[in-house]
Amino acid sequence: MTIRQPIITVLGHVDHGKTSVLDFIRGSTLADREAGKITQHIGATEIPLDTIKDICGDLLDIFKLKFDIPGLLFVDTPGHEAFSNLRKRGGSIADLAVLVIDINQGIQPQTKEAIEILKHFKVPFIIAANKVDLIYGWKSESNFFIKNFDKQTENSKKYFNDKFYKILGDLAELGFDSNLYHKVEDHKKMVSIVPVSAKTGEGIAELLAILTGLSQKFLGGKLEIDSNARAKGTILEIKDEQGMGTTADIIIYDGNIKQDDTIIVGGMNETITTKVKALLKPKALSEIRDSKSSFDKLKQVFAATGVKVLANDLDKALAGAPILSAESDEEINAAKKSIQSEIEDVLIQTEDDGIILKADTLGSIEAASNLFSQHEIPIKQARIGNISKRDIVEAESSAEKGSLYAAVLGFNVKIDDEVENYAKEKNVEVILNNVIYKVVEDFKEKLEERKRRLELEQLEDLSWPGKIKIMPQYIFRKANPAIFGAEVISGKISSGSFLINKSGEKIGQIKSIEDKGKKLKELTKGQESAVSVKNMNIGRNAEGGEEFYTNISEHDFRKLKSKKEFLSADEKGILKEIAEIKREKNDTWGI
Repeated sequence: MTIRQPIITVLGHVDHGKTSVLDFIRGSTLADREAGKITQHIGATEIPLDTIKDICGDLLDIFKLKFDIPGLLFVDTPGHEAFSNLRKRGGSIADLAVLVIDINQGIQPQTKEAIEILKHFKVPFIIAANKVDLIYGWKSESNFFIKNFDKQTENSKKYFNDKFYKILGDLAELGFDSNLYHKVEDHKKMVSIVPVSAKTGEGIAELLAILTGLSQKFLGGKLEIDSNARAKGTILEIKDEQGMGTTADIIIYDGNIKQDDTIIVGGMNETITTKVKALLKPKALSEIRDSKSSFDKLKQVFAATGVKVLANDLDKALAGAPILSAESDEEINAAKKSIQSEIEDVLIQTEDDGIILKADTLGSIEAASNLFSQHEIPIKQARIGNISKRDIVEAESSAEKGSLYAAVLGFNVKIDDEVENYAKEKNVEVILNNVIYKVVEDFKEKLEERKRRLELEQLEDLSWPGKIKIMPQYIFRKANPAIFGAEVISGKISSGSFLINKSGEKIGQIKSIEDKGKKLKELTKGQESAVSVKNMNIGRNAEGGEEFYTNISEHDFRKLKSKKEFLSADEKGILKEIAEIKREKNDTWGI
C-alpha cells in the first residue's frame, strides 16, 4: 500500500477570490516548478511536501507530526459547481475543501450553496477569509497573518473583528462552530478560519500548513491505496478540442491508468467501453484550459492525479460520471453494472408529482437533487442537457393535473428561443440560474404564489363579508326587483349575494350589479353602482339610507376565519359584526 496525496478543492461565491488564492499558491512555488518540483495538469496543481515545508517554514512544527503524505493536490476547476463532479458513489473524491469567503462581503448565496454541497458529501473544510488587504488601514508587513495582526492599528483591528465575527455568527446559524485557526482546539468539531490575501500572500503559508496538518492527522487510512490496482476516477469535463477531438479531463483517485488500458465510462443512456489512446498533461507552467498549451504524453499515471484522456466515443460520456479501467471480460461486465447503477441512482426519479430538473452534468444533478430534497421540493424527472420541448410538454401535463410543481428548473443549462416561446404559449414556468441556491429560492417563491392563488380560488366560492347602504336619492324601483344606487361601505358584494339587516333577517338576493349599462361581477369598498335585489321591497322590509350585510353561513364563516390572512382589516371587522348579529339568536354560532 502507498500513501497518495490528498485531493483538495476550492469553493466559494463568485468574485470572492477562489482562482486568485490558487494562483498565488502556484505563483509562490514558481521557482520550484521550474526546477521540476511541482506539476500541474487537468487544472490541478500538485505541491510536493518539501515545497510546502519551504513555504511554511517553522509553521509545520506546531503540528508535531511525522509527515508521510507526498504533498497536496489542488483541483482547480472553473466555478464551485464543478466540485459536484468530484464525485464517487456515496460521497466525494475530494478529501478536503477550502471555502473562500471575502471577509468584507461575508457569506453570500453561493457560499451557502457550497456549504450545502460540502455537508451533503461530508467533506471537511477550512475557510480562507480572503481580501484582508482591503480592510480599512490594513498593512501587510508579514506573510503570516498571526504575526501581522498585532501590528495593525486599533481601528483596523476593530474593522477586522466586526467583519470576522459577522462571519462567525452566520456560520453558527448554518450549524457550524468556527474560529481563527490558532484558537481551534478540536478540528473535528470546529471549522478553522485562516485570514488570507491572495494579492499580498498574507496567510497563504498558514493555509497550506493547516491543510497539510489536517490531512496528516485526520485522513489516515483514507489516503492508503494500492497503486497497482485498476484505476478508479471521475470525469470532470468532456471537451471537443482542435487537433485532438473529444477528450475527457479526469481525476484518478485510486489505482493507476495506462495507455491502451480498457476503460468503462458513464454515458447518457449506456456505459461506454473504449481504449485509452493517449494520456496527456500540460507542460510546466501551462494551463489545461488554454488551447495553446503544449502537452507531455505519458504512458502511465498513478492516483491521486489528474490527466487528459484521448479515446474513441468520449463524446457520449457524461461529466461527473465514473471511469473505471478493466482487463478481463468479468471485470468489464462488473464495471458496466456498477457505473450504470450509479448513474441510474442519480438520474431516475420515481415521484408521481414534482418538478422537471435539468442540469449540465451528473454531479450537478446530484447536488441539485439533494438541495431540492432538503427544501421538500419533489423531482419527477432529472435529466442532463439544455431545456427541450419534451421537458415543457411533461410540465404542461403536470399542470393539467393540477400539480403545484408543474415547472422546469434548470441549473447551468440554456433554453433556445423556440422552446422558450413554446413554454410561454403553454404557460409553463421555466426557472434558470447558474446558482442552484437561486433556482431553489426562485421556485419556492413561485410555489408560495401558486399556493396563495389556489387558496384564493377556493375562497372565491365562499360568501364574502360586505356591507352596503341604499342611497336614498337613487331609488329607481321599490320592488320586483328593487333597483337602487348602492354604496359599499366595507368589504365587497357580488351578484348572487344574500343580504340581511342589522337584526339578522333575510332581506333579499342581489340579482345584478350595473354601472352605466355594463354588468359587473362585484363591488368593493368605496364603490357605488346600481344594484338589483330580488325579494326586497323598499318601504316594507327596507328603507332608503338603511345598511345591509352579506349573509354568511357558519361553514363559510369558519373557513374565512381560518384564512384570515386573506382578509383586510376592514373585512375582518365586518366579519366580526356579522358574527355578532348571528349570535343574537344563536350564541354559539360560528364557534
